[in-house]
Amino acid sequence: MEQLIIQLISGAVGGNLAGGVMKNLSLGTLGNSIAGIVGGGIGGQILSAVLGVGAGAGGLDIGSILTQVAGGGVGGGAALAVVGMIKNMMAK
Repeated sequence: MEQLIIQLISGAVGGNLAGGVMKNLSLGTLGNSIAGIVGGGIGGQILSAVLGVGAGAGGLDIGSILTQVAGGGVGGGAALAVVGMIKNMMAK
């Protein structure tokens, strides 16, 4: 449960950072956060499954936490980019 919370929070941060960097894809603070949360949850779970971290007793060692943060942040940024591109294509 703690791992999912870490992924969701870092996904929201990653989505907002990506929105700040890619102004043309930004969905606003709330939209960036929502896209980031969804992407962070999905990205973090995929990275955990691929690397096999977090499955131990509690899974809250420093390596596992850093992996959850990285997976969540990257997943959040990627989800924002995809949603932003779809939004821009539909606006044309």
